[in-house]
Amino acid sequence: MAASGVAAPTKTEVLQLYRSLLRVARHFCNYNIREYTKRRTIDVFRDNKNLTDPSKLSAAFSDGKAQRKVAKRQTMVYSLYAPNVKSIMDIKPS
Repeated sequence: MAASGVAAPTKTEVLQLYRSLLRVARHFCNYNIREYTKRRTIDVFRDNKNLTDPSKLSAAFSDGKAQRKVAKRQTMVYSLYAPNVKSIMDIKPS
């Protein structure tokens, strides 16, 4: 535990959050939102890769968990109002 009393997340917890965010991103019906969420997750984790301060690590981890909750809620909302027509990007060539 750090001197400030804030425990930094373990590497396993961070990887679980990363995978969880990518899994949530796959559930979006809309191609653009799905890819944006995936790209944003990768970019934020890449930007925070070199954090060493336990308080900053904990803050980034908490923010990631909050973003996961928002993304889960948004997937539900988007699924309720999903268009009946697939995007051209979602159509697989035969």
